[in-house]
Amino acid sequence: MLAFILRRLIQAVIVMVAVAFIAFLLFQYVGDPVVFLLGQDASPQQIRELRADLGLDQPFFIQFWHFLVNAAQGEFGLSLRQGAKVSRLIAERFPATFELSLVAAIMALVIGIPMGVYSALRRGTFLSQVFMTISLLGVSLPTFFIGILLILVFAVHLGWFPSFGRGDTLQIGWWTTGLLKAKGWHHIFLPAITLAIFQLTLIMRLVRAEMLEVLRTDYIKFARARGLSNRAIHFGHALKNTLVPVMTITGLQLGGLIAFAIITETVFQWPGMGLLFIQAVTFADIPVMAAYLCLIALIFVVINLVVDMLYFAVDPRLRLGKAGGH
Repeated sequence: MLAFILRRLIQAVIVMVAVAFIAFLLFQYVGDPVVFLLGQDASPQQIRELRADLGLDQPFFIQFWHFLVNAAQGEFGLSLRQGAKVSRLIAERFPATFELSLVAAIMALVIGIPMGVYSALRRGTFLSQVFMTISLLGVSLPTFFIGILLILVFAVHLGWFPSFGRGDTLQIGWWTTGLLKAKGWHHIFLPAITLAIFQLTLIMRLVRAEMLEVLRTDYIKFARARGLSNRAIHFGHALKNTLVPVMTITGLQLGGLIAFAIITETVFQWPGMGLLFIQAVTFADIPVMAAYLCLIALIFVVINLVVDMLYFAVDPRLRLGKAGGH
């Protein structure tokens, strides 16, 4: 187990260094930050002085080393558009994105797993066909279209939910949360559903396929021969083994929700990191873009590491395989 964790940690470090290098290249080839800070009318003397102050006159790999050290400390300099520290901007926006992604992930699990189980156990029924049709639509329709459609129906015509913003929030230290306020839940419902639909359909189809596969295995036939009830077979044996690969996919999808919430946050004007990144791309705010890239990579690496460890812990075949290899 220790060797497994060490290998994963080494891989995680290599990935983060590679991502940091890509983020660093943004500073080299996507515009000159000195020009952004001083403007086009700056004199050559002012440009040279600022480049020296920022360390941009040093060799390439020296600059990259300084960038790597600062990135490890969460420092990416100042936003070229807002003039504020990038770490503070990210810290202000991260709670909104995290809560939106968390609510969307819970919705996808709570709705997608039962739909997948029902579709596997009741194949051919009308409701099962409805679930499969919904899953096909969820996979096919783009996220921005789903968001606009939900706004049109539930915000414009019915007036049940607001169409933008985060609503009332509560400050707890540096963290701001809307999940402790009724209006916060009111505002988060539509964007969370929009973000969850694709993940929901993916989980439903995965659970259905895995459940059908597990139900054909020999130990399920043996359980039926022993006279166990359908409930015990389906939920005590089949579902438990079905959820092992689902756990892996779900963990990685949580990182995907955080990374790809950009479209949903833009449609609903949700004040999260995705909206901040879109604004940074529009204004070529390179420090914010680099910080966002590194943070998303870190989230994926951490989630992947945790999922690998959980998968190693719950699946005895991996432990037996490692023991057999030794």
